[in-house]
Amino acid sequence: MNLASAFARSAETNASKPALFWGESEYLYGTLHDQSRRLAQVLQRDCQVKPGDRVGIWLKNCPEFVSALFGIFNAGAVAVPINNFLKPNEVTYILSDASIDVLITDATMSEALPQLTSGRPQLKSFQIETFNNLAALSTEFRPAERTEADLAVIIYTSGTTGRPKGAMLSHGNLLHNVESCQQVLEAVSFDRFVILLPMFHSFMLCVGILLPLIVGGSIVLIKSLHPPKNIVQEIINREATILPAIPQFFRALANPQIPANLPLRLCVSGAAPLPGEILKEFSQKFSVPLLEGYGLSEASPVVSMNPIRGPWKAGSIGVPIPDVEVCIQDENGKHLSAREVGEICVRGGNVMQGYWNQPEETAKALRDGWLLTGDVGYRDEDGYYYITDRKKDMLLVNGINVYPREIEEIIYQFPGVKEAAVIGVPDARKGEQPVGFVAANEGATLDEKALLQFVRGKLADYKVPRRVIFLPSLPRNATGKILKRALREMQVQSAAPSI
Repeated sequence: MNLASAFARSAETNASKPALFWGESEYLYGTLHDQSRRLAQVLQRDCQVKPGDRVGIWLKNCPEFVSALFGIFNAGAVAVPINNFLKPNEVTYILSDASIDVLITDATMSEALPQLTSGRPQLKSFQIETFNNLAALSTEFRPAERTEADLAVIIYTSGTTGRPKGAMLSHGNLLHNVESCQQVLEAVSFDRFVILLPMFHSFMLCVGILLPLIVGGSIVLIKSLHPPKNIVQEIINREATILPAIPQFFRALANPQIPANLPLRLCVSGAAPLPGEILKEFSQKFSVPLLEGYGLSEASPVVSMNPIRGPWKAGSIGVPIPDVEVCIQDENGKHLSAREVGEICVRGGNVMQGYWNQPEETAKALRDGWLLTGDVGYRDEDGYYYITDRKKDMLLVNGINVYPREIEEIIYQFPGVKEAAVIGVPDARKGEQPVGFVAANEGATLDEKALLQFVRGKLADYKVPRRVIFLPSLPRNATGKILKRALREMQVQSAAPSI
């Protein structure tokens, strides 16, 4: 069994059923299956893609994302979904690191191709606008044979060293997570899953795309996110039943102007911690369960969730999903008891094979069969888990991982910067926002607007600090390490209203 054959089995059973809704358009299972197989044939024949080769997907949300994904699987290649918010220099790094020679993209991103090909001259671009004109499938075409142990997807996550790391997920990893999620969500063929988050995100890849299509359900792919009432109207029109989203969207749903009688039977909050206040507001308005879960790309990604039939515990990431183990360990690997705080560790068929071309980072993340998540927390006497802190110095902006080190390295490139540090501050709309602290070289004068414009030209917009605070020097400890705790205290003080 592999992801291509799992989708093929579902598509053959449901050939004339809508697999995906996109505005006024409907895409049948048979259509997407045929398109993905024709694409696979083109990848093999015209692009010389061989089993195990990496093929990039650099797309905004669109129906063709699905065809591209399963086309790559049918060709026996490895899909590398790339964050469509990244700037060309960020994409170039991923293309080089994963040795990607074929990139599936669209016409709106074509202006970036000269910069991408300058960094990788052999790169071939394949645009989705040509999908409908693909030649008819040859009778000689046969999907490549892949096993559950074979690599299927590489998900790049921001690294603490400033360079992204590629989490290697096999066909078996993702099929395992789909099966576990199907059980915990009680997903069946009549379910219609809403996708409004980016399809490149591991949360959407598994729960938004693979799960519904493998169980024979449908995807309601939201065409326009603004204004929010467009999303609500699509949910109503298409009678969507399951909504996976981030906390900020569920706060928006609690707005009095949004109707309370939505067709949803279940909402799942992931990608960022769900504040208790949002859960309270949502639950006061809707009778639909809002279940907080937890996951990370390295675990394909879902790890735990509050049970669909309760009890639901505010502030808890729930209990492990079926066939996944979770425990709390100390620095030496000792398993801790209830209420003892340590690192959250995961074991199961969903855990990645490792980081692409980074054996040292892999060794740090995998210990005795356990994935060390870098998140710190505890479990209660009922087996519910809670996150209390992040071991990694990470921000979550709109549910997307952002590492300060990556931003700091760009700030250091600006002329006149002597010291730089970035911290995360709470933001009601985005969860967190980066704020920069900068000290200038002696005699240099820095301009905040110019600095932020410089950063914006090199990093995705969501990574750009909301503001920059200039200091004579940054606080450091005796060993010279910048004290970010002191910076957080400064930020709180600078943000506090004067009396």
